[in-house]
Amino acid sequence: MEEKDVQRLLDMLYGIVDEAKSAAFSSDRCVINREEVLDLLDEIRGKLPLELKKAQELIRAREEYVNAAKKEVEKMLRQAETDAKNIVSDSETLQQARQRSADIIRRAEERSKELYAAANSYTEDALRRTEEAIEMALSEVKESRTRFRAVSAEKMQEQRERLNRKESENEGE
Repeated sequence: MEEKDVQRLLDMLYGIVDEAKSAAFSSDRCVINREEVLDLLDEIRGKLPLELKKAQELIRAREEYVNAAKKEVEKMLRQAETDAKNIVSDSETLQQARQRSADIIRRAEERSKELYAAANSYTEDALRRTEEAIEMALSEVKESRTRFRAVSAEKMQEQRERLNRKESENEGE
């Protein structure tokens, strides 16, 4: 749910910038409501730690999952060893026991590899999505900041030019 909230906030921020009125005589500059954008950025900043916490929880869950799988494999190995020791020493029975033990060990190792690969894949995907969301948010903030500075500088230049014209007109009188 939190991931959707962050994505929704980013979409809202993108919409504000996308729908902003163009600055005078400029097609790539715009005027945005600073308070609205700052409120959205504050909300995103508040939700990102939750996303990071969820990613950390996924990592912990993966580690617990892998540890449980390892314990299960060790238990199966101990059981296989116990079974093998308890089997009568008859060569045919012993041969079957060794084969069964090897099969159990092989299956346990395969299962352990599968569980480990699945946990790694899931965690990697979750971390990648979180990283992409953070990168998108940071990129939007940087772009908005650059646009704001450009518009602000342009407005300051216009103000200086007006003051210079007024001074020129006052000197001419």
